Amino acid sequence: MSVAPPDPGPLDVLVLGSGVAGLSAAVRLAAPLTPAGGSVDDGDGLRVGVLTKAELSQSATRWAQGGVAAVLGGDEDSTDLHLADTLAAGAGLCDADAVRVLVDEGPTRVHELIAMGAVFDRQPGGALALAREGGHSTARVVHAGGAATGAEVERALVDATRASAAAVLEEWFALDLLVEGGRCRGVVALSTDGRLVEVRATHTVLATGGAGQVFSVTTNPAEATGDGLAMVLRAGVAVADVEFMQFHPTALHHPAMPRPLLSEALRGHGALLRDARGDRFVDELAPRDVVSRAMAERMHDQGVDSLWLDATLLDSFDARFPTISASLAAIGLDPSTDWLPIAPAAHYLSGGVLTDLWGATALPGLWAAGEVACTGVHGANRLASNSLLEGMVFGARLAEKILDGDDGPTATGVLAPLLEGRTEAVAPGSTHRTDAAAAPPDDGAASWPDVAKTRDRLQRAMTDGAGVVRNADSLARAGRTVATVAAAVGAGPPVDRAHGELANLVTAARSILESATLRAETRGAHARSDFPLVSDAWRCRIVHGAGPAAVLLRTAPRPDVPGAGAHGSDGSTT
Repeated sequence: MSVAPPDPGPLDVLVLGSGVAGLSAAVRLAAPLTPAGGSVDDGDGLRVGVLTKAELSQSATRWAQGGVAAVLGGDEDSTDLHLADTLAAGAGLCDADAVRVLVDEGPTRVHELIAMGAVFDRQPGGALALAREGGHSTARVVHAGGAATGAEVERALVDATRASAAAVLEEWFALDLLVEGGRCRGVVALSTDGRLVEVRATHTVLATGGAGQVFSVTTNPAEATGDGLAMVLRAGVAVADVEFMQFHPTALHHPAMPRPLLSEALRGHGALLRDARGDRFVDELAPRDVVSRAMAERMHDQGVDSLWLDATLLDSFDARFPTISASLAAIGLDPSTDWLPIAPAAHYLSGGVLTDLWGATALPGLWAAGEVACTGVHGANRLASNSLLEGMVFGARLAEKILDGDDGPTATGVLAPLLEGRTEAVAPGSTHRTDAAAAPPDDGAASWPDVAKTRDRLQRAMTDGAGVVRNADSLARAGRTVATVAAAVGAGPPVDRAHGELANLVTAARSILESATLRAETRGAHARSDFPLVSDAWRCRIVHGAGPAAVLLRTAPRPDVPGAGAHGSDGSTT
């Protein structure tokens, strides 16, 4: 397959992905915003292209039921309290400077989004309606349509992008980064007509989302195949914290895929978690890792594959949560009378490509924001409703840097130790490492009949071996299957999107397995049954892509920051 000439022509900025992070950057770069949040057309905007492998409006953002967490006023809340809640959920691995950026700049970004036309739920008097979700000490989460926040955020950003972007490349599939002279120059992509096309740009913004499709049970759309993560690993760009896949505790236990999500807001309004006997067994408003792990243990103990969410005591369910109500009605469930079957599902990857506090990666010309990035905001476990906020904040920050003419990374945030050489090589003979991802293929080494079946086998192996609770044996089993899939995929270029996605899933799965096998402790969203306690020795980031082997970046407590002390694996301060 030959490479076609550059198309659609050189761009100032190419944004990969069309979720909240990518479009937050795109609208600012193409048409800078006024302080009130409106756009201006004074010729200062850049020539921006947005490339997405689906329609512009089809992204993980659209599926987000949870709201946007931000301190928008009220005597009971403060940005210091939001920071402390985020640090506690992150179980000792958050970067306090990045969290401070998030909580301080978040309110402005929410108001800008409202100025763009986003409509959030309000109280009868007109004030924004604020909800409380798991891990938050007070109500600070804004919602739209009860549990349709992502769809409303996406609608507002898509409208603004279509009005300002120079090029919108829908249903194009980015294959690999173009790296020339030590700089990212764009991507090689598959166009809608199957051509290999170089899409060149001075700056490339990676906003490709997560990797939930690595697992067979997930809340993520089919497009979430770890494409950005795989591209940067192949380019030798550093990624970290990928062992921390957050499993959402209240995914509806139903054959539909992606799994319908029963929003955290339901528990914030008083819905209860019940086991197979009908008993409550965990604090419904604990951080997600705590709830998911408690559910997994209770399901194992009781020999069941699902538990229950009891929302029968919630008033005005249909009015408060119309989207969820309609989904439940479609499958014959009535939340006013029926307990709702639930089980954890892969939901959000807390790690990704390392960035500085402005979204710059270690590769000049390459920026990242949203779920594909590791800003240090989430640490070992994302606090509910911080993800949309992170995309809005860091998408805007990288846009500001590009507009200011800045180019390369700064020694700030989680990227600082890497740039300054403060790393520790992983000992090849580590007694805690079983090299799951490098294990020999299993007995079914012959290639499978088609991509769909091969993808399904990989996903099932990852759910079984690297799910909510892992151990050395389960990770090794998953590693053998992933190695078999890798052999079946081969090393040649993908012939279509399906093969490209499968190759990316293999790369993402291997990095998750390598990190999960190495981290010999239980911390945040990473739970090891063979290492059930948190360990100070593993208060570090596991980094891939920065050299021939994984390296460790040590983190240190920040006693000058509220809530920045050591944290236990349950998110509590110790």
